[in-house]
Amino acid sequence: MTYVLRSLAVSDPGLVRPNNEDVAFAGNRLIAVADGMGGAPAGEVASEIAISSLAPAERSAPGAEPVTALLDAIGAANTRIRAVTDADQATEGMGTTVTAMLLAGRRLAVAHVGDSRGYLLRSGSLSQLTRDDTFVQALVDQGGLTPEEARRHPQRSLVTRVLQGGPLAPATVALIAQPGDRLLLCSDGLSDVVDDDSIAATLVGFPDREECARQLVKLAHQAGAPDNVTLVLADVVPAVDPETSTAGIEPA
Repeated sequence: MTYVLRSLAVSDPGLVRPNNEDVAFAGNRLIAVADGMGGAPAGEVASEIAISSLAPAERSAPGAEPVTALLDAIGAANTRIRAVTDADQATEGMGTTVTAMLLAGRRLAVAHVGDSRGYLLRSGSLSQLTRDDTFVQALVDQGGLTPEEARRHPQRSLVTRVLQGGPLAPATVALIAQPGDRLLLCSDGLSDVVDDDSIAATLVGFPDREECARQLVKLAHQAGAPDNVTLVLADVVPAVDPETSTAGIEPA
């Protein structure tokens, strides 16, 4: 059986940042989030390049290998970022995270760089499909910090890998989708301030995607929302389902 995604994207500037450097895409087969590097020049340019490079994968051949399609698109984005920074010194140092999922039939591919996250809710259980490319995650992996200590660490936002025009090997995951799977991509503006238990409870407790997305943003606001909050929420359904997905970004 072939599946498609019912998806939507929401991007909110948060309560502190004067601008929004996050960009997202929500389609029938592709979902993606990119978070421009905070404090670096033209972070919003880098995140827009990432998403515009990924968008054509939505129309890739359903029989094509989805992991390869994502890696090719991210590689193209990385090359474009390098070209922009070479042409304009004012953008030197810009970069972006990117987390994307592509559905091809029943095959679901995940590609990831940075600290935006990808989650899978299946049968009421939440799994994080991505690993944060951050300084504190490396300490957690080495046993130097607990996950809870990492959430409070002053350097928790120090990212160790981003799309910045240099050599890059994104992490990938491949799995078989199941009807009823709920997928969540989010920038760290959500995951840094809302813990996984609260995210899981919201994904389970709000079946309607729009209500669920609003609740997740509300939780981030209640926690202070110090960063841009962007998320893509998608449900896996059989392709014969008549409901079409909602693609695009809701303005903040």
